[in-house]
Amino acid sequence: MIDYPRHDKYGWRRWVPSWKLVSGLALGFAVLLMGGATLAYTMVALPIPAKAATAQNNVYYWSDGTQMAATGGEVNRQIIAYTEIPQAMQDAVVSAENKTFWTDSGIDPMGIGRALFNMATGGETQGGSTITQQYVKNNRLNNQSQTLDRKFKEMFISIRVNNELSKKEIMRGYLNTSYFGRGAYGLQAAARTYYGKNAADLSVEECAFLASLLKGSTYYDPAGAPEIDPKATPQANLDRATKRWNWILDEMVKDGSLPAADRAGMKFPDPDPPQKQAKLGGQIGYLVDLAKAYFINNNDQGITAEDLTKGGYEISTTFDKKKVDALAKTVKDVYDKHIDPEKRPDTDTHVEFGGASVNPSTGAIEAIYGGADATKHFTNNADQTGAQVGSTFKPFVLAAGMTHGVRDPRKGEQQGPEDRTVIDPDTAIYSGKNKLKIRRYDGSIWRDENNKEWLQVNDDDADYDNIDLREAMIHSANSPFVQLGMDIGIPQVRETAIRAGLLKGSLAQGDVPSFSIGISDPSAIRMAAAYGTFASNGEQRDPYSVTEVKKNGIAIYKHEDKPTRAFTTAVSSNITDVLVDVVEKGTGKKARLPDRPSAGKTGTTDGNKSAWFVGYTPQLVTAIDMYRLDDDASNKDRKFEEMFGTGGREKVHGSSFPSEIWKAYMTEVHKGLEVKQFPAPEPLDAEPVYGGGAKSPEPSPSSSPSPSPSPSTSPSPSPSPSRSKEPEKPGKSCDPFDWDCEPPTGGTTDGGMTGGADGGGTTGSTDGGTTDGGTTEGGETSPSPGTGGNGNGNGSGGSGGTPGGWFG
Repeated sequence: MIDYPRHDKYGWRRWVPSWKLVSGLALGFAVLLMGGATLAYTMVALPIPAKAATAQNNVYYWSDGTQMAATGGEVNRQIIAYTEIPQAMQDAVVSAENKTFWTDSGIDPMGIGRALFNMATGGETQGGSTITQQYVKNNRLNNQSQTLDRKFKEMFISIRVNNELSKKEIMRGYLNTSYFGRGAYGLQAAARTYYGKNAADLSVEECAFLASLLKGSTYYDPAGAPEIDPKATPQANLDRATKRWNWILDEMVKDGSLPAADRAGMKFPDPDPPQKQAKLGGQIGYLVDLAKAYFINNNDQGITAEDLTKGGYEISTTFDKKKVDALAKTVKDVYDKHIDPEKRPDTDTHVEFGGASVNPSTGAIEAIYGGADATKHFTNNADQTGAQVGSTFKPFVLAAGMTHGVRDPRKGEQQGPEDRTVIDPDTAIYSGKNKLKIRRYDGSIWRDENNKEWLQVNDDDADYDNIDLREAMIHSANSPFVQLGMDIGIPQVRETAIRAGLLKGSLAQGDVPSFSIGISDPSAIRMAAAYGTFASNGEQRDPYSVTEVKKNGIAIYKHEDKPTRAFTTAVSSNITDVLVDVVEKGTGKKARLPDRPSAGKTGTTDGNKSAWFVGYTPQLVTAIDMYRLDDDASNKDRKFEEMFGTGGREKVHGSSFPSEIWKAYMTEVHKGLEVKQFPAPEPLDAEPVYGGGAKSPEPSPSSSPSPSPSPSTSPSPSPSPSRSKEPEKPGKSCDPFDWDCEPPTGGTTDGGMTGGADGGGTTGSTDGGTTDGGTTEGGETSPSPGTGGNGNGNGSGGSGGTPGGWFG
């Protein structure tokens, strides 16, 4: 079959193959080669991307779209969809790397030939020259060896990839896996790293620069990399980058993807200087944890914390960097100015501040203060800490009275709206007496489980006469609000607080009188959001910290605004009007803003364990709290510590450090903002009410408010509301529902528990002729409901307690 050497030839001709032999051998070799190629093609599969090639991190963005932090993964990469890749970027890499990309078979035979020859002869190794081949190489990061075996396999894999994937899929994969320098893998990370923007927003000039980095960022990043190669100086790199950038743009013009007229006016787009990766210290750690928790708890796709650890999520938050920085700076300034643990170790150690700002029109959490540093102080102070809110809770009690009304003492426990009387803060008159005996709504004395009465004390034992609820809020008198809460019903007060936006789990259980003056411990975030319900004139929105989340460039979560009507505009506008007076002429005067109206409320708790100021403008609500607590969470016996003497103050009130922080911060963040006014208070369909031992006033042609914050044993009987009220009525020596009125006879009076600023007290009786027997100071109580209470710096009286009546 093979005539060789040729039998019929002689001499040298015998060794010359015939044309048939040459043709047959050539054909056989071709068949063999094609068979081998076919076999090789069928044996290779589409590459399974190495984990390193698709590893991503999670990127968190500030509200303005700039990057806040990248965490959750070892590789700075965020995979994006093809639609997010600018056409200019595709044109740039095609002109620079592979002009025939859109039409070729995925390989460059000439390029492969050169590479094979050089490797076989020991010459300089060369990489794959087509975009498809580079994509295959990027996806096979576990094998980057320059060997014939790898090159052979890569060639057939590239052919198969080209046949089974679309060119768009290949382009997307290539740009999502390529390394652009500065630790940025993929186009999205590169766009963020070099220009602080999303890939979709890159200009033509910026695309051309990023394309030039694909040749080797070590030598084309203008920042330089002399630590890697002394030749990679910033100036040398800038020269190289500029030349390659110009060349790429010129090639784009030649290829018809860039008009010459546009090219003529282009200038080199200087990239941003390198920045250190944002660490999760300072406030960043608190912000990231808050956004992460919100997304996990609110996405409807079942994405878990474990899923987030795999990376690949782009999380856009509501956090305003300027506000976050301003709040952190303000707290630090106040701390550095007043708190000195070395000078006052017994009173100034373990001092903590927390804070949160919420936009009332959206519910967006725009800033928080979680503590001094997330890497050193691990509890987020803006979240629930256990610090009780004190008198900042009183607006919810007042709102409950405006919404539900007070009960008729002549009727049973369960009363419908028709049996209740809605109150107006200017026509509801309550006794502001210090050590007021608290009664149930029907007039019976409230007693605790030990059969002890409750005598409610005011802050600093201040004694007030009959006082309307506006004045009671202005001076933060406790007695009126404790009795008001009992007249309304603690379940209705609790429901109102929840309606405003507080979480049920953060509210104290039980129906003790002190519930109305803040023994609950909501977070600063929730307090700000709940006050935001008043600021938005009755529309309630849950606070949120994430606006959108993307995975692989596709939005998988978007926040939806779902407001609910919590209160009527009449109720909300009146609450705001009262809280404006608190700031203008009451306990919140130190928080008054210099150029715009604001509303707010102070709060200080029993034993001086915590202090708050929560306030708002029409644009922003901010809650600030302060307390002392050992940060060592492993200490199971840690307790909130007293703040008597902290910061050199005899007692820390909500009107002190929290108000100082609130005013400085809110002044700063409102600079340049429009001055907006609160809505005028709308009329309330309310009737005059005289409750809590308040006597019906005597007739008088004119009256003026005269509650005095000074302790007085003989209060004036003729207070008057700040707005129009019912004409004063003739009084009696003892009105039928004047529960604290005693007949003018001798004998002993009710002894009782009086509770001092610590909410403690003892029971005792006195001889006839004296009033309010018992001691005024007592032992410190536990913060748990039903034992003591929590007022506005404020002691709640006794141990447990019950409401009194309301019609004078």
